[in-house]
Order: sequence, then structure tokens, then C-alpha cells
Amino acid sequence: MPSFSKVTSLLLLALSTPNANAFAPPSASNVAKNVVPSSTAIDMGPPLPEVILAETYGEGSRKYRRTVYTHNEWVKHRASDRFIRNLSSMVNSGVYKSLAKEVLATTAVAAFLCFWNALTGGYTDLDGVQHAAVISVLPQLTLPLTPFTLLSPSLGLLLVFRTNSSYGRWDEARKFWGLNINHTRDLNRMATAWYGHDGQVIDPEKRAEDLRQISLFTWAFVRSMKRHLSPPAEDEDAFCQELRARLSPSQAQNIIDAAHRPNRALYDLSVAIDKLPMHFMRKNEINKNLSIFEDTLGGCERLLSSPVPLFYSRHTARFLSTWLLLLPFALYDPFKGSWNHIAEIPTVALTSVFLFGIEELATQLEEPFTILPMQGFCDKIGMWCDEIISWRGQGLDKEVEQYSMMK
Repeated sequence: MPSFSKVTSLLLLALSTPNANAFAPPSASNVAKNVVPSSTAIDMGPPLPEVILAETYGEGSRKYRRTVYTHNEWVKHRASDRFIRNLSSMVNSGVYKSLAKEVLATTAVAAFLCFWNALTGGYTDLDGVQHAAVISVLPQLTLPLTPFTLLSPSLGLLLVFRTNSSYGRWDEARKFWGLNINHTRDLNRMATAWYGHDGQVIDPEKRAEDLRQISLFTWAFVRSMKRHLSPPAEDEDAFCQELRARLSPSQAQNIIDAAHRPNRALYDLSVAIDKLPMHFMRKNEINKNLSIFEDTLGGCERLLSSPVPLFYSRHTARFLSTWLLLLPFALYDPFKGSWNHIAEIPTVALTSVFLFGIEELATQLEEPFTILPMQGFCDKIGMWCDEIISWRGQGLDKEVEQYSMMK
């Protein structure tokens, strides 16, 4: 009857076998035919399941991680089959695929160690017959497990701090965009409700045009901010095209030609607010939103330009790499119960996947803007602002009546 260690090793080998395809670079035969373009069309999250992706891991896959949840997604997220679903999709994980070289290196060390120690210390054939060492003059390669046990808490603390810091940066960026969403609504709501002085006769057509300018420049600011925080190769063409489609030629060109586009769009919005026929105290209240926009813009620029201190990230990566590359030497003796210690190989592979995966998650979260659905935020802001300015403001029915009587 096979021993528990042999059964465990077989199971580990079976689980690790599909990873060979997952970690392999895409071949010519696997290149997608229906490629999703790298553009702002991917706005509010990943494409539909039936869409074939061109880049399933690495830098190009970040545009597919811009997830926005609705009620349906939350139901699926907390479904009872989530563990089975996540395990079954493990070999397709873009995070794990991007770790192919690192995992291959540690697994190769474990495989070489098993082969070397079999030559220098003896081995067991498939019939269970023990054979003497082929090269008896060379030593077996092993290390004690104690140093790895002592260093494990320190490595864990480094990884936890690294991950928490990166998640904190993502969370801060999301909150900045949340403030943008909230205060764009607030700005347009106040402009619409407060348009005109009490008793002042208002031209409905002028009112509609003035508020339309407020809505357009509000959208232009967040869209310029999105472009400011995005890679030029991904967003420049779409940005120019969208501005020219919504703004007048001169307005669009002024923003496109500006050295700092969000500042120019914010200036245009400030001028549009100043032209509104309302009490200056109300204009001051509206302008407070623009100061908040400056704060969110500056906060996002800080996150984009200042990573987690590089010496910390580098030390963590060096510590983790060294720990995992030397781990097979310490695990050789504990796996003596398996055939020729072979269960060590899949164990090292899985350990490398999970530990390198933690560091990879932190690295992917550290720069949050290319995984935030900023295009979707901009589109929604534009839609909501257009809807708000279509509502009637204070006393508009009476104003329309008065204006009609004057004509």
C-alpha cells in the first residue's frame, strides 16, 4: 500500500503539471484572433468572458483589471463556490503567469538538488531497489532548516508591510477619484439650482448654454486628469479625439496644447463659473469644489511620482529570492519519506508561486492608476453632469414666463 508521502507527492505533481502551460510564454498558435484594442474602450472593468484577450499577464494585462462591481458581481464574489472557482482558474492567473522565470529558477534548483544528491548519496529505482552513490567522492548538498525557520517571521513582516503600503496607495487613489465624482456632482448641482439672482429675468437659451459649458469643462477636467495619469501610448489619441468631439475646436486645442492639461481645464471651468449670473457668495461656494479638485490632482501626482522607497522594495525582493532559492537545500532531508525526495520539487514550486505572488501583488498595486477604471469614472461624470444641468433651477418657470413677456 503506498505511503502517505508518496500519495502526497503524486498529488502535488499532478497539481503542478498544468502550471507548465500557464508559465510558458504565449506561442504563435496561442495568439488571440479577436484582439481587444489597448484603448479607453475598456472603461469600467474587464471585457466580457467571451472576448479573447491578447495580453493575459504582464504590463499589458493591467487594462483588464479595472473592475467596477455592481450587485451581480457582489453576489458572485461571495458565492459558496468561490474557492472551487478560484482554484480551478489558478493556472490561468495572470499574476502567476508573470512569475514564470522566478518559479522556474527555484524549481530548477530543487530538481538539480534531487538529481545531484541521488548521484552523490545513492538513489532508489522504480522497483524500490536501493543503489549506491554513483559519485561517492562528492558531498551531498543540504542546509539545516533552522535558519529558514528563524528568518520566516522577518520575511513575513517585510511582505506584509510591502503589501499594506501598496494597497494603501491604491485605496488613496480610489478615494481621490471618489472625491472627484462627489464634487463634480456638487458643483453642477449648485450651478444649476443657483443660476441667476432672485427676481432677475433669465434667457432660457443663455442659461442652457452657460450650464452646458459648466458641465463640459467639469468633464474636461476629469478627462484631462485621467490622461495626465495614464501612459501616453494608451490614452493620447483617444483623449484628443474625445475633447475635439465634445468641446469647440478652440477650447479643445487650448487644453491639448497646454503643458499641464488638467490645470488648463480647471482654469476654463473657473472662468465659466465666474460668468454665471449669481451672487458672488454662491460663486465662492461653487469654487470651493475647484480647490478640492486641485487637492485630488496633487495627491494623485504624488502617488504617481513617488513609489514606495526603492531600497525597501529591492531588499524585500532580494530577501525573498535568496530565501526561496536556498529553501530546497533545507527541505531535502524533511522529504526523505518520498521517492528520492522528489516531492520536494512541486512543494518548492507551489511555495514559490504563493510567496512570489504576494510580492507581485504588492508591485502591481503600487502604481494604482493603470488598474483603476478612470475612463469609466470620466464617462459617468460627464453623463451625470449633463443630466443635472437639464433640471430646472430656482424659479425657472417664473423666469421663463417673465422672459416671454419681455420679448
